Amino acid sequence: MIRALGLALLLTATPAGAEPLARQLFGAARAPSAQAPQAIGSYSRGCAAGLVALPETGPTWQAMRLSRNRNWGHPELVRFLIDLSGTARQIGWPGLYIGDMAQPRGGPMTGGHASHQTGLDADIWMLPPRRLNLSRAERESISSISVRSDDQTRVTGNWTASHHALLRAAASDPRVDRIFVAAAVKIAMCNASGRRDRAWLQKIRPIYGHNTHFHVRLKCPQGSPGCERQKPSVADLSNGGDGCDETLNWWVTTYLEELRNPPRRPKPEGPPPKTARTYTMSDLPAQCANVLASR
Repeated sequence: MIRALGLALLLTATPAGAEPLARQLFGAARAPSAQAPQAIGSYSRGCAAGLVALPETGPTWQAMRLSRNRNWGHPELVRFLIDLSGTARQIGWPGLYIGDMAQPRGGPMTGGHASHQTGLDADIWMLPPRRLNLSRAERESISSISVRSDDQTRVTGNWTASHHALLRAAASDPRVDRIFVAAAVKIAMCNASGRRDRAWLQKIRPIYGHNTHFHVRLKCPQGSPGCERQKPSVADLSNGGDGCDETLNWWVTTYLEELRNPPRRPKPEGPPPKTARTYTMSDLPAQCANVLASR
């Protein structure tokens, strides 16, 4: 009843003739849909049915920033995170601090992420847990650590061999499609890995802004026919490379230089492309309306 009232208030607050923003509707849902688990649509344009919560605290993990209500995921993601937290203990960490996963019904978020919409994404802090009995207030106040230098070209002393081991274990898991990290992390991992058994490095993908956490993205799970895999997936890469040559040559030259000195580009014509901040329900897969309507 309360959820329905909240959605109704959002709808009435929307100007006449305008669709409400999908992020407002999904952000207002406080509990998952009573449906079989399904990832629907793409990681950055979709939703999710039947999500389950990662317990706030476990023997080898704690969910952080609980006020956001983003510790939800497809059961496959929750199982993966629990498994990886156990691996973290084997490499010498007490476990894992786990950041944003998805909202209770997935979908565009009220702020902070373009993806994390299908219950298959999770952010894992680079900070090795100090302890695993943090209070709710402590989980709101402490922050992770950066493992990347300010000029983005190298890792700092915060980066350790145990970080490398943890990321390698995550990338070697067959459930994982890719892992997003800072470019400096990818470079360090390329340089530290031996000459053999490097195929897992292809899953380690450099991207801007991931200096305090790494972002794990799972493959589409069974039972989710409407889930759209990211293309190209790692499995589609026929050369069997490790992604290191292009990383070392491109990220520390062209990309970083463009960040420092953005090139002038002509202003695009027409309306700006839609994003997670501006999607309405008509921009999402049709099944997402049923996810929102389910009790």
